[in-house]
Amino acid sequence: MVPAVTWPQALAWRLARHHLRADPASPGGPPTEAVVRDLCGVQSQVPSSAENAIRVRQAGGGTDGEVDAALADGRLLRTWAMRGTLHLLTPADGPAFLSLMAAGRSWAQPSWQKYFGVTPEQVERMRVLVREALLASGPLTREDLIAAVTAHEGTDHLGDALRSGWGTLLKPIAWQGDLCHGPMRGRNVTFQHPSVASVAWPGIPDPEEAAPVAIAAYLRAYGPAPLDAFSRWLAGGYFGRAQLKRWQAAMGDRIVPVTVDGDVAFILAEDLDSLLAAEPTDELRLLPGFDQWVLGPGTDAAAIIAPARRTAVSRTAGWIAPVVLRGGRVTGTWALDGGTVTIDWFAEVGRAPSTRAFASETRRWSAIGGQNLRLAIGTRLAPE
Repeated sequence: MVPAVTWPQALAWRLARHHLRADPASPGGPPTEAVVRDLCGVQSQVPSSAENAIRVRQAGGGTDGEVDAALADGRLLRTWAMRGTLHLLTPADGPAFLSLMAAGRSWAQPSWQKYFGVTPEQVERMRVLVREALLASGPLTREDLIAAVTAHEGTDHLGDALRSGWGTLLKPIAWQGDLCHGPMRGRNVTFQHPSVASVAWPGIPDPEEAAPVAIAAYLRAYGPAPLDAFSRWLAGGYFGRAQLKRWQAAMGDRIVPVTVDGDVAFILAEDLDSLLAAEPTDELRLLPGFDQWVLGPGTDAAAIIAPARRTAVSRTAGWIAPVVLRGGRVTGTWALDGGTVTIDWFAEVGRAPSTRAFASETRRWSAIGGQNLRLAIGTRLAPE
Protein backbone atom coordinates (compact mmCIF):
# COMPACT_ATOMS: atom_id res chain seq x y z
CA MET A 1 0.00 0.00 0.00
CA VAL A 2 1.34 3.44 -0.93
CA PRO A 3 1.89 5.64 2.17
CA ALA A 4 -0.28 8.76 2.35
CA VAL A 5 0.40 12.22 3.77
CA THR A 6 -1.30 15.60 3.58
CA TRP A 7 0.14 18.78 2.07
CA PRO A 8 0.38 20.45 5.52
CA GLN A 9 2.56 17.51 6.62
CA ALA A 10 4.64 17.57 3.46
CA LEU A 11 5.22 21.32 3.67
CA ALA A 12 6.19 21.10 7.34
CA TRP A 13 8.76 18.44 6.42
CA ARG A 14 10.05 20.57 3.55
CA LEU A 15 10.30 23.67 5.77
CA ALA A 16 12.69 21.78 8.03
CA ARG A 17 14.79 20.72 5.03
CA HIS A 18 14.97 24.37 3.96
CA HIS A 19 16.18 25.52 7.38
CA LEU A 20 12.93 27.46 7.81
CA ARG A 21 11.76 26.08 11.14
CA ALA A 22 13.29 27.16 14.46
CA ASP A 23 16.63 28.95 14.34
CA PRO A 24 19.60 26.55 14.38
CA ALA A 25 21.41 26.19 17.66
CA SER A 26 24.89 27.04 16.41
CA PRO A 27 25.68 30.78 16.13
CA GLY A 28 25.48 31.88 12.52
CA GLY A 29 24.65 28.35 11.37
CA PRO A 30 24.04 26.50 9.20
CA PRO A 31 27.12 27.34 7.10
CA THR A 32 26.48 29.23 3.87
CA GLU A 33 27.64 26.37 1.65
CA ALA A 34 25.39 23.93 3.54
CA VAL A 35 22.33 26.08 2.86
CA VAL A 36 23.21 26.31 -0.84
CA ARG A 37 23.73 22.57 -1.11
CA ASP A 38 20.53 21.75 0.80
CA LEU A 39 18.52 23.97 -1.57
CA CYS A 40 20.12 22.49 -4.74
CA GLY A 41 21.65 25.89 -5.43
CA VAL A 42 20.39 29.43 -4.94
CA GLN A 43 19.36 31.56 -7.90
CA SER A 44 21.71 34.52 -8.15
CA GLN A 45 20.44 36.69 -10.97
CA VAL A 46 19.99 39.30 -8.24
CA PRO A 47 22.98 38.82 -5.88
CA SER A 48 21.35 40.60 -2.94
CA SER A 49 18.33 38.28 -3.14
CA ALA A 50 20.61 35.24 -3.16
CA GLU A 51 22.46 36.46 -0.08
CA ASN A 52 19.18 37.20 1.69
CA ALA A 53 17.82 33.74 0.80
CA ILE A 54 20.79 32.23 2.60
CA ARG A 55 20.89 34.59 5.57
CA VAL A 56 17.18 34.22 6.35
CA ARG A 57 17.96 30.53 6.97
CA GLN A 58 20.84 31.20 9.38
CA ALA A 59 20.77 31.93 13.08
CA GLY A 60 20.52 35.63 13.86
CA GLY A 61 20.24 36.56 10.19
CA GLY A 62 23.68 35.25 9.24
CA THR A 63 26.75 37.34 8.54
CA ASP A 64 27.17 40.12 6.01
CA GLY A 65 29.67 39.29 3.27
CA GLU A 66 29.71 35.53 3.85
CA VAL A 67 28.61 34.71 0.30
CA ASP A 68 31.51 36.71 -1.13
CA ALA A 69 33.86 34.95 1.28
CA ALA A 70 32.54 31.53 0.23
CA LEU A 71 33.02 32.42 -3.44
CA ALA A 72 36.53 33.72 -2.79
CA ASP A 73 37.71 30.54 -1.08
CA GLY A 74 35.95 28.12 -3.41
CA ARG A 75 33.22 26.83 -1.12
CA LEU A 76 30.73 28.19 -3.66
CA LEU A 77 30.70 28.82 -7.41
CA ARG A 78 28.53 31.27 -9.35
CA THR A 79 27.59 30.11 -12.82
CA TRP A 80 24.77 29.63 -15.31
CA ALA A 81 22.88 26.51 -14.31
CA MET A 82 19.24 25.44 -13.97
CA ARG A 83 16.87 26.96 -16.55
CA GLY A 84 19.81 28.95 -17.89
CA THR A 85 19.87 31.29 -14.90
CA LEU A 86 22.77 32.29 -12.69
CA HIS A 87 23.03 30.22 -9.52
CA LEU A 88 25.24 29.78 -6.52
CA LEU A 89 26.29 26.12 -6.44
CA THR A 90 28.57 23.97 -4.35
CA PRO A 91 31.44 22.13 -6.05
CA ALA A 92 30.00 18.91 -4.61
CA ASP A 93 26.53 18.87 -6.19
CA GLY A 94 26.76 21.58 -8.83
CA PRO A 95 28.52 19.43 -11.47
CA ALA A 96 25.59 16.97 -11.56
CA PHE A 97 23.10 19.73 -12.38
CA LEU A 98 25.42 21.20 -15.00
CA SER A 99 25.94 17.79 -16.60
CA LEU A 100 22.20 17.35 -17.18
CA MET A 101 21.87 20.88 -18.55
CA ALA A 102 24.67 20.13 -21.00
CA ALA A 103 23.07 16.81 -21.95
CA GLY A 104 20.05 18.71 -23.27
CA ARG A 105 22.27 20.37 -25.91
CA SER A 106 19.88 23.29 -26.37
CA TRP A 107 22.50 24.97 -28.60
CA ALA A 108 22.03 22.20 -31.18
CA GLN A 109 18.37 23.07 -31.71
CA PRO A 110 17.67 24.63 -35.14
CA SER A 111 15.80 27.55 -33.54
CA TRP A 112 18.80 28.34 -31.33
CA GLN A 113 21.22 28.20 -34.26
CA LYS A 114 18.96 30.39 -36.40
CA TYR A 115 18.56 33.03 -33.71
CA PHE A 116 22.23 33.29 -32.70
CA GLY A 117 23.84 32.35 -36.00
CA VAL A 118 26.23 29.91 -34.35
CA THR A 119 26.47 26.18 -35.13
CA PRO A 120 27.20 23.42 -32.58
CA GLU A 121 30.66 23.06 -34.12
CA GLN A 122 31.32 26.75 -33.55
CA VAL A 123 30.11 26.47 -29.95
CA GLU A 124 32.58 23.62 -29.45
CA ARG A 125 35.41 25.67 -30.99
CA MET A 126 34.50 28.56 -28.71
CA ARG A 127 34.45 26.25 -25.67
CA VAL A 128 37.96 24.98 -26.38
CA LEU A 129 39.34 28.50 -26.85
CA VAL A 130 37.59 29.84 -23.73
CA ARG A 131 38.91 26.92 -21.68
CA GLU A 132 42.47 27.50 -22.90
CA ALA A 133 42.29 31.24 -22.20
CA LEU A 134 40.87 30.86 -18.69
CA LEU A 135 43.36 28.19 -17.68
CA ALA A 136 46.23 30.24 -19.08
CA SER A 137 45.45 33.67 -17.69
CA GLY A 138 42.07 33.86 -15.95
CA PRO A 139 40.12 35.44 -14.49
CA LEU A 140 39.24 37.53 -17.54
CA THR A 141 36.72 40.27 -18.14
CA ARG A 142 34.26 40.04 -21.01
CA GLU A 143 36.47 42.09 -23.31
CA ASP A 144 39.59 40.19 -22.23
CA LEU A 145 37.88 36.91 -23.04
CA ILE A 146 36.68 38.10 -26.45
CA ALA A 147 40.21 39.29 -27.23
CA ALA A 148 41.67 35.91 -26.23
CA VAL A 149 39.17 34.01 -28.42
CA THR A 150 39.58 36.26 -31.48
CA ALA A 151 43.39 36.18 -31.28
CA HIS A 152 43.17 32.88 -33.15
CA GLU A 153 42.93 32.85 -36.91
CA GLY A 154 39.45 32.56 -38.37
CA THR A 155 37.58 33.40 -35.16
CA ASP A 156 36.28 36.90 -35.86
CA HIS A 157 32.75 35.50 -36.24
CA LEU A 158 33.00 34.06 -32.72
CA GLY A 159 33.89 37.46 -31.33
CA ASP A 160 30.89 38.99 -33.09
CA ALA A 161 28.65 36.26 -31.69
CA LEU A 162 29.94 36.79 -28.16
CA ARG A 163 29.31 40.52 -28.34
CA SER A 164 25.73 40.08 -29.59
CA GLY A 165 24.58 37.15 -27.45
CA TRP A 166 26.89 37.33 -24.48
CA GLY A 167 25.24 35.42 -21.69
CA THR A 168 23.38 32.89 -23.80
CA LEU A 169 26.43 31.92 -25.83
CA LEU A 170 28.50 31.31 -22.73
CA LYS A 171 25.88 29.12 -21.05
CA PRO A 172 26.78 25.95 -23.01
CA ILE A 173 30.41 26.47 -21.97
CA ALA A 174 29.39 26.88 -18.33
CA TRP A 175 27.19 23.77 -18.44
CA GLN A 176 30.11 21.75 -19.82
CA GLY A 177 32.23 22.83 -16.86
CA ASP A 178 34.67 25.19 -18.56
CA LEU A 179 33.55 28.58 -17.26
CA CYS A 180 32.11 30.22 -14.15
CA HIS A 181 32.02 33.73 -12.76
CA GLY A 182 35.15 35.09 -11.11
CA PRO A 183 35.72 37.96 -8.69
CA MET A 184 34.44 41.38 -9.69
CA ARG A 185 37.04 43.72 -11.16
CA GLY A 186 35.68 47.09 -10.18
CA ARG A 187 32.25 47.09 -11.82
CA ASN A 188 33.22 44.46 -14.39
CA VAL A 189 32.27 40.81 -14.17
CA THR A 190 35.11 38.35 -14.71
CA PHE A 191 35.17 34.70 -15.71
CA GLN A 192 37.43 31.87 -14.66
CA HIS A 193 37.70 28.11 -14.97
CA PRO A 194 35.89 26.22 -12.18
CA SER A 195 39.02 24.26 -11.34
CA VAL A 196 40.75 27.58 -10.63
CA ALA A 197 37.78 28.94 -8.69
CA SER A 198 37.70 25.91 -6.37
CA VAL A 199 40.23 23.24 -5.52
CA ALA A 200 37.22 21.03 -4.73
CA TRP A 201 35.98 21.12 -8.34
CA PRO A 202 35.61 17.45 -9.44
CA GLY A 203 34.77 18.01 -13.11
CA ILE A 204 31.54 17.25 -14.96
CA PRO A 205 30.25 13.68 -14.58
CA ASP A 206 28.57 11.58 -17.24
CA PRO A 207 24.84 12.39 -17.45
CA GLU A 208 23.84 8.85 -16.48
CA GLU A 209 25.96 9.18 -13.34
CA ALA A 210 24.72 12.71 -12.70
CA ALA A 211 20.98 11.97 -12.94
CA PRO A 212 20.64 9.95 -9.71
CA VAL A 213 22.69 12.54 -7.82
CA ALA A 214 20.60 15.43 -9.11
CA ILE A 215 17.24 13.70 -8.58
CA ALA A 216 18.17 12.66 -5.06
CA ALA A 217 19.27 16.19 -4.23
CA TYR A 218 16.01 17.61 -5.59
CA LEU A 219 13.79 15.17 -3.68
CA ARG A 220 15.80 15.77 -0.53
CA ALA A 221 14.93 19.47 -0.77
CA TYR A 222 11.59 19.58 -2.60
CA GLY A 223 10.04 16.18 -2.03
CA PRO A 224 7.59 14.70 -2.05
CA ALA A 225 7.29 15.65 -5.72
CA PRO A 226 6.52 14.13 -9.12
CA LEU A 227 9.58 13.70 -11.30
CA ASP A 228 8.23 16.07 -13.94
CA ALA A 229 8.55 18.80 -11.27
CA PHE A 230 12.27 17.99 -11.23
CA SER A 231 12.38 18.34 -15.02
CA ARG A 232 10.60 21.72 -14.94
CA TRP A 233 12.93 23.00 -12.22
CA LEU A 234 16.05 21.80 -14.00
CA ALA A 235 15.36 22.76 -17.60
CA GLY A 236 11.82 24.04 -17.97
CA GLY A 237 10.47 20.56 -18.69
CA TYR A 238 12.94 19.81 -21.50
CA PHE A 239 13.46 16.20 -20.38
CA GLY A 240 10.41 14.15 -21.33
CA ARG A 241 8.59 11.38 -19.49
CA ALA A 242 10.51 8.57 -21.20
CA GLN A 243 13.85 9.97 -20.04
CA LEU A 244 12.51 10.57 -16.53
CA LYS A 245 11.24 6.99 -16.32
CA ARG A 246 14.65 5.66 -17.34
CA TRP A 247 16.31 7.71 -14.62
CA GLN A 248 13.68 6.61 -12.11
CA ALA A 249 14.27 2.96 -13.00
CA ALA A 250 18.02 3.43 -12.62
CA MET A 251 17.49 4.65 -9.04
CA GLY A 252 15.63 1.47 -8.12
CA ASP A 253 14.35 1.36 -4.57
CA ARG A 254 16.19 4.55 -3.56
CA ILE A 255 12.97 6.45 -4.30
CA VAL A 256 9.47 5.41 -3.27
CA PRO A 257 5.97 6.68 -4.10
CA VAL A 258 3.64 8.40 -1.65
CA THR A 259 0.32 10.12 -2.10
CA VAL A 260 -0.06 13.73 -1.02
CA ASP A 261 -3.75 14.50 -0.59
CA GLY A 262 -4.37 11.83 -3.22
CA ASP A 263 -1.71 12.87 -5.76
CA VAL A 264 1.20 10.52 -6.44
CA ALA A 265 4.66 11.92 -5.70
CA PHE A 266 8.10 10.55 -4.85
CA ILE A 267 10.43 10.77 -1.87
CA LEU A 268 13.81 9.24 -1.06
CA ALA A 269 13.30 5.97 0.78
CA GLU A 270 15.64 7.17 3.52
CA ASP A 271 13.35 10.16 4.14
CA LEU A 272 10.02 8.32 4.24
CA ASP A 273 9.86 7.81 8.01
CA SER A 274 10.60 11.47 8.79
CA LEU A 275 8.01 12.58 6.24
CA LEU A 276 5.32 10.33 7.76
CA ALA A 277 6.17 11.63 11.24
CA ALA A 278 5.99 15.32 10.24
CA GLU A 279 3.43 17.46 12.05
CA PRO A 280 1.75 20.44 10.34
CA THR A 281 2.87 23.90 11.44
CA ASP A 282 1.42 27.39 11.19
CA GLU A 283 4.82 29.06 11.54
CA LEU A 284 5.17 32.45 9.83
CA ARG A 285 8.19 33.29 7.69
CA LEU A 286 9.14 36.22 5.44
CA LEU A 287 11.22 35.14 2.46
CA PRO A 288 13.08 37.37 -0.02
CA GLY A 289 12.39 37.74 -3.71
CA PHE A 290 13.53 34.87 -5.96
CA ASP A 291 13.53 32.46 -3.03
CA GLN A 292 14.11 28.77 -3.69
CA TRP A 293 10.98 27.87 -1.70
CA VAL A 294 9.02 29.25 -4.66
CA LEU A 295 11.47 28.54 -7.50
CA GLY A 296 12.12 24.89 -6.60
CA PRO A 297 8.57 23.60 -7.08
CA GLY A 298 7.68 26.43 -9.49
CA THR A 299 5.16 29.23 -9.23
CA ASP A 300 2.46 26.94 -10.65
CA ALA A 301 2.65 24.62 -7.62
CA ALA A 302 -0.90 25.09 -6.32
CA ALA A 303 -0.11 23.55 -2.93
CA ILE A 304 2.20 26.50 -2.25
CA ILE A 305 0.73 29.36 -4.30
CA ALA A 306 -2.99 29.50 -4.98
CA PRO A 307 -3.51 29.81 -8.76
CA ALA A 308 -5.41 33.08 -8.32
CA ARG A 309 -2.35 34.54 -6.56
CA ARG A 310 0.31 33.41 -9.01
CA THR A 311 0.54 36.82 -10.69
CA ALA A 312 1.01 38.48 -7.29
CA VAL A 313 4.16 36.39 -6.83
CA SER A 314 5.42 35.86 -10.40
CA ARG A 315 5.40 39.35 -11.84
CA THR A 316 6.41 40.97 -15.11
CA ALA A 317 9.90 40.44 -16.57
CA GLY A 318 10.38 37.28 -14.50
CA TRP A 319 10.40 39.11 -11.16
CA ILE A 320 9.57 36.88 -8.16
CA ALA A 321 8.18 38.85 -5.23
CA PRO A 322 9.15 38.44 -1.57
CA VAL A 323 6.54 36.20 0.04
CA VAL A 324 4.88 35.58 3.39
CA LEU A 325 4.62 31.92 4.37
CA ARG A 326 2.28 30.39 6.89
CA GLY A 327 2.74 26.68 7.29
CA GLY A 328 4.67 26.65 4.03
CA ARG A 329 1.87 28.17 1.93
CA VAL A 330 2.18 31.63 0.41
CA THR A 331 -0.33 33.79 2.27
CA GLY A 332 0.87 37.21 1.17
CA THR A 333 3.68 39.29 -0.27
CA TRP A 334 5.77 41.95 1.41
CA ALA A 335 8.11 44.83 0.68
CA LEU A 336 10.65 46.89 2.55
CA ASP A 337 9.79 50.57 2.29
CA GLY A 338 12.33 52.69 4.12
CA GLY A 339 12.30 51.35 7.66
CA THR A 340 8.93 49.58 7.37
CA VAL A 341 8.11 46.02 6.42
CA THR A 342 4.76 46.29 4.63
CA ILE A 343 2.73 43.08 4.49
CA ASP A 344 0.07 42.49 1.82
CA TRP A 345 -1.90 39.69 3.42
CA PHE A 346 -4.18 37.64 1.15
CA ALA A 347 -7.69 38.14 2.49
CA GLU A 348 -9.04 34.75 1.42
CA VAL A 349 -6.67 32.80 3.70
CA GLY A 350 -8.29 34.28 6.80
CA ARG A 351 -7.62 37.09 9.20
CA ALA A 352 -4.08 38.46 9.18
CA PRO A 353 -1.98 37.62 12.23
CA SER A 354 -1.09 40.32 14.73
CA THR A 355 2.14 42.28 14.53
CA ARG A 356 3.25 40.31 17.59
CA ALA A 357 3.05 37.08 15.56
CA PHE A 358 5.54 38.61 13.09
CA ALA A 359 7.93 39.82 15.79
CA SER A 360 10.66 37.21 15.27
CA GLU A 361 10.63 37.76 11.51
CA THR A 362 10.86 41.53 11.94
CA ARG A 363 13.88 41.03 14.21
CA ARG A 364 15.45 38.63 11.71
CA TRP A 365 15.13 41.10 8.85
CA SER A 366 16.30 43.94 11.08
CA ALA A 367 19.50 41.97 11.68
CA ILE A 368 19.94 41.21 7.97
CA GLY A 369 19.39 44.83 6.96
CA GLY A 370 21.27 46.38 9.89
CA GLN A 371 18.38 48.60 10.93
CA ASN A 372 15.38 48.50 13.27
CA LEU A 373 12.32 47.79 11.17
CA ARG A 374 8.67 48.50 11.81
CA LEU A 375 5.81 46.33 10.62
CA ALA A 376 2.64 47.39 8.76
CA ILE A 377 0.00 44.83 7.76
CA GLY A 378 -2.60 45.40 5.05
CA THR A 379 -5.03 43.09 3.31
CA ARG A 380 -5.16 42.51 -0.42
CA LEU A 381 -8.30 41.11 -2.01
CA ALA A 382 -8.09 38.23 -4.44
CA PRO A 383 -8.52 39.16 -8.12
CA GLU A 384 -11.96 38.43 -9.55
